[in-house]
Amino acid sequence: MKHNSQINKFIQENSSLFWWIKPEEKTNISINVLVEAVLNYGNEKSVKKLFDLVGIKKVADIFYWQISGKRSNIHKRTKHFFKIYFKRHAQ
Repeated sequence: MKHNSQINKFIQENSSLFWWIKPEEKTNISINVLVEAVLNYGNEKSVKKLFDLVGIKKVADIFYWQISGKRSNIHKRTKHFFKIYFKRHAQ
């Protein structure tokens, strides 16, 4: 997937969050993988930057879609926190 240069730079700066992806494939990740990794493994700064780049509403929509299935890769504590956070800040 093609991202804009700001998102590609963000991925490079936070490369360790995508530890399971080969280095040469990191700029090809989907926005869904980006959201999942940053919410699960990122810090406040990287989450804020994700919101700035993608938009909090879009991140919330992706998050809710990811947790809506029978199986989710979002950690239990992360899921709980962002359910509360997005309910307050992304409505």
